[in-house]
Amino acid sequence: MSATRYAVVGAGLMGAATAWQLAARGEEVVVLERDVPASSEGSSHGSARIFRYAYPDPFYADLVVQAERLWDRLEEDAGRPLINRVGCVDHGATRDPERLARVLEGIGVEHELLSPREAGARWPQFVFDTPVLHQPRAGVLDAQSTVEAMLELAVAAGAQLRTSWPVASITRTGSGFTITGPAGESVEAAHVVVAVGGWLPDLLRQLELPSAFLAALPELTVMQENAYHFPYRDPTQPWPTLIHKDVLQVYGLPGGRDADHAGQKLAEYNGGRPMRSAAQQDGRIDPANRARVVEYVRQNLPGLVPEPYAETTCLFTNTPDEHFVLDTADGVTVVSPCSGHGAKFAPLIGAMAAGLATGPADVPAVFRPGTGALVR
Repeated sequence: MSATRYAVVGAGLMGAATAWQLAARGEEVVVLERDVPASSEGSSHGSARIFRYAYPDPFYADLVVQAERLWDRLEEDAGRPLINRVGCVDHGATRDPERLARVLEGIGVEHELLSPREAGARWPQFVFDTPVLHQPRAGVLDAQSTVEAMLELAVAAGAQLRTSWPVASITRTGSGFTITGPAGESVEAAHVVVAVGGWLPDLLRQLELPSAFLAALPELTVMQENAYHFPYRDPTQPWPTLIHKDVLQVYGLPGGRDADHAGQKLAEYNGGRPMRSAAQQDGRIDPANRARVVEYVRQNLPGLVPEPYAETTCLFTNTPDEHFVLDTADGVTVVSPCSGHGAKFAPLIGAMAAGLATGPADVPAVFRPGTGALVR
């Protein structure tokens, strides 16, 4: 048995970010990961996640600006780039590019609002039929490399990392918690940070948290999402990331290392299969979803061959309103449900989680449903 001040359960983006921030503050930290960091069975694997500023809600757009400062620090401390600034184009009848442009104007983020004709001349590999918002400093963040960088910095600052360490139980004791893992091994911790993504619905039942806190947490729906890589017709043509919201809501981005740098990753947002928890995932692609995305490519992306050469699944852990959950009670900090749009905020969420775990923290009230229930 070993003892620590803070145990962080889960070494995906949010767990790694929290461990980095805690260790950077000089705190004693042990990270417990059921598999390997950025595991392929979780939500943080691979080389391709969208980094963008555009949100219809200025609250989230401003949070991206805040997060970017920590991305800059992370890249500097890690000594390598983690975001490839290829830009992003947002378009579609229900994406409302004009509204997004007004939001970015209000917070001072560089952007352009282009007519369909102007955008089509610049990116002939797309079909545009609405105005197009271009964010030149948006791009692709490398999720796996980001996890690795944050954990390297955490370990360099004194944190311990234990892999292949699935948590069997978390039991409250007089001094905190006993976390039991494989072969009866255990860790004593004064405070537990739970950042387990799609496994959260199962783990919450073990945590002996106040009933009011648990009752106030939003219902969580774990989605097994499908993603496809389509080959570029012209491999020399530069591709931005994209969000297109019309009949379908589709996102796409250069697949990078995941796709041998040969294609664009495309997915229908929340087009997958709902599950109770990550334990129910089977990694099988939904044929109907594949058919929808292939037809989308055929109609809207002439720069791609409409046949995927690779495909995979990943997990979203959704709340009904797509707000994050970042709250704490009785020695447990809950960090994770990010509704498929959290990767870009990871360093900031880690800083907020570290603040919650160590004492009072400036965390938006909308992320703290449990604490709000306790103080009413």
